[in-house]
Amino acid sequence: MDDFLKEFFPNVYRRKQMHLHETDYCKYDDQVLTLFTSSLYFSALVMTFFASFLTRKKGRKASIIVGALSFLAGAILNAAAKNIAMLIIGRVLLGGGIGFGNQAVPLYLSEMAPAKNRGAVNQLFQFTTCAGILIANLVNYATAKLHPYGWRISLGLAGFPAFAMLVGGILCAETPNSLVEQGRLDKAKEVLQRIRGTENVEAEFEDLKEASEEAQAVKSPFRTLLKRKYRPQLIIGALGIPAFQQLTGNNSILFYAPVIFQSLGFGANASLFSSFITNGALLVATVISMFLVDKFGRRKFFLEAGFEMICCMIITGAVLAVDFGHGKELGRGVSAILVVVIFLFVLAYGRSWGPLGWLVPSELFPLEIRSAAQSIVVCVNMIFTALVAQLFLMSLCHLKFGIFLLFAGLIFFMSCFIFFLLPETKKVPIEEIYLLFENHWFWRRFVTDQDPETSKETV
Repeated sequence: MDDFLKEFFPNVYRRKQMHLHETDYCKYDDQVLTLFTSSLYFSALVMTFFASFLTRKKGRKASIIVGALSFLAGAILNAAAKNIAMLIIGRVLLGGGIGFGNQAVPLYLSEMAPAKNRGAVNQLFQFTTCAGILIANLVNYATAKLHPYGWRISLGLAGFPAFAMLVGGILCAETPNSLVEQGRLDKAKEVLQRIRGTENVEAEFEDLKEASEEAQAVKSPFRTLLKRKYRPQLIIGALGIPAFQQLTGNNSILFYAPVIFQSLGFGANASLFSSFITNGALLVATVISMFLVDKFGRRKFFLEAGFEMICCMIITGAVLAVDFGHGKELGRGVSAILVVVIFLFVLAYGRSWGPLGWLVPSELFPLEIRSAAQSIVVCVNMIFTALVAQLFLMSLCHLKFGIFLLFAGLIFFMSCFIFFLLPETKKVPIEEIYLLFENHWFWRRFVTDQDPETSKETV
């Protein structure tokens, strides 16, 4: 928004107005402006380690409540900001909310859901995130017309979902897994019977108690995660998938969709409307994934959508290479092609790497390392989110259309990673996932045929 830029980033505003001595790709290349975006994610990756301790010791609810309070404080500070320092501190507090929320909510959903519906239930996390992004774009579209304080209203309204998250965190039941971990067995059984709708839960309850006993024997879950028998979970769930989720390039498009479309010559309001279209695609795609992922499986969604995303990135790069970056606006026909291609890209991402990037890691980890591993997931995700957010506009300026071809190459690599290394997890009970690795052509050498001494090794 121009009022926001004039208040905090006047140099960017002047450059935006002048269009002089630079290509269109470089209009928004300002490291302080991108720090405003990425400071949230740097904060989140630090806070997730505090969240891991709280989630393990006090339960999933505690992290959700702390995250909501941090969100609320950040929204208030941003709305009242008088200088860049207040803006960035507010973003850091919002990052704390993301660190705690992203650590606890996927675990909460996976542990509360029955195995046959776990995929759909876990993807409520991605669905509501997408719905939030879509609503935020509508809010921005409306408040952009309210001069000169529309941006304050926009940032301050984040307090409403933060308050809803706080109330929900207080009212929701703790997960049976967490209650067993805390030694509250009667309460755990009561909650399990309530959420399953039957009193016949003995088999699942015994599995929970057995998993909890193994978890209690683990004194250092982060060190345990490095053991050889957990190598598949570490490589696929804790490191590979959360990093690759950001390297698809989708979040770059979503973060900077208004900027990208303004750079392409759509104008301020048109750019926000175009962002609304792309985020609508993300929401629709998540609904598709919710209903079909437990039927068709995780691998098929990853691979089929990966092929579509590669094609879309190549087309985007090719179109920009031919028609953009010469100090002139794109023609209406070319602009329409770009919007459609970006729409299709987001539609593919939204039913694959978007929701599955959170679902698959959350169902791979056994209870003894689950909280620690989820912290690594969030940390890796936030590191790459922050790096991509901080470097994308600079890369767009220097690599120009080549940045989209780079993303196409990265998507090809991560699709090969999924094809060769990830077993299908649909409808497999969460405490039996380890059996998939024992029968996998590559991972079985790490997780089977170990004597007690070997299993203690960390490399």
